[in-house]
Amino acid sequence: MAFRIDTTRDRTILLALSTVVAALLIWQAARIWRADSLIRSERLEKMERGVRLEPGNAEAWDRLGRQKEWDLANPDPEQALQDFTHAVETNPLSAHYWIDLAGAYEFLGDRTRAKEAFEKAKAVYPASAEVAWYYGNYLLRQQDSSEGFVEIQRAVRTDPSFLPLAITRTWRSNHDVNLLLDRVLPPEVTAYFAALDYFISIREGDAALTVWQRLVALGKPFSLPLTFTFFDELIREGRSEDAARVWRQALAATGLPSSDPANHSLIWNGDFARDFLNGGLDWRWNNPVGITIDFDSAPPAMSGRSVRLDFGGGMNLNVTEPLEYVPVEPNRLYRFHARMRTEAITTESGIRIALTDPNGAQPGDMLTENLTGSHSWTAVETDVRTGPGTHFLLIQLRRVPSRLFENKLSGSAWMADVSLIPQGSEVEQKKP
Repeated sequence: MAFRIDTTRDRTILLALSTVVAALLIWQAARIWRADSLIRSERLEKMERGVRLEPGNAEAWDRLGRQKEWDLANPDPEQALQDFTHAVETNPLSAHYWIDLAGAYEFLGDRTRAKEAFEKAKAVYPASAEVAWYYGNYLLRQQDSSEGFVEIQRAVRTDPSFLPLAITRTWRSNHDVNLLLDRVLPPEVTAYFAALDYFISIREGDAALTVWQRLVALGKPFSLPLTFTFFDELIREGRSEDAARVWRQALAATGLPSSDPANHSLIWNGDFARDFLNGGLDWRWNNPVGITIDFDSAPPAMSGRSVRLDFGGGMNLNVTEPLEYVPVEPNRLYRFHARMRTEAITTESGIRIALTDPNGAQPGDMLTENLTGSHSWTAVETDVRTGPGTHFLLIQLRRVPSRLFENKLSGSAWMADVSLIPQGSEVEQKKP
């Protein structure tokens, strides 16, 4: 239907009505903006003024309640409860408001109504990880661990971001790693590695080993570098037997060869047939300045490869790599063997191999011959007897800085065929 405005009177009336409507809309918008500005302030009196301007705003009531509940200078939990009640009455379909109301009831000691509020939150949003998380923690605080862990597991399964908190809260509540694994964590690689990393961070090796066994039992593949911090902790704690076993399991899980070398050497990848894994019980190399590294051919009549290091001649280098941690037994005799070659190595401080107890139980370094200048392939060997507290040996290419005026290191060095064989082992007894 079309309306015709033919007279000045009609146009005047329409203009007046439009002006009134516009003024009302502007007033309402200004009122809403003013209320929102007051509600979002940090001052309680302003927030209360904002709520009075918008009494039908559930978020405003909730914000006001939280401000009163957490006011360090003058907390008012009873009034906060009233504000949270207004919030759920205004909008009963918000799980967040029901959670805040439940927390207020718990703070005031009304456990029955607190649980009822949490149940309301679940009814409003049954798939919410946040509701399950807060409800689960409430149940644990009330010593209802059976239902509490069910809710926490539901939260973790729904939202993996709760995983780190679930691990720490569960462990701190009872220090039972099996409970954590059985009732909280989903049987997944990601969840188990999160638990493993947590126990490593707090130096709980026994708990970490329990998690590791569950992880291996899954029979699912994972990336080997994820295990490297675990091996660093096993080395730090001197758990050589555990480290050797875990290394074989980790290699098998990632599809790498896990059998012992034919010569019974304890050194992994001693023939350098594979590239460095740079962690675990393999060789490590951190790209120090002034040195380039590559693989080269093996010594004549030998399999595998050699490692070649080239020194640029611009620095008085402290060389401590490549290196590898090797699990050993205390009070045991070992035979160390390697082949080395040098070309035009400068200064009196040359290239050698050092064997050290990384945990300091056996003081001092065992060093092979200091090689300077040029040498063809040479066997370097030494007997190593571990002390009563030695569980690992650190094998590393070593060059200490020179004290001479002309101390810049240049030239090249090669290393190959590295082994550490226990003496008195079955293979040694069979030798003629």
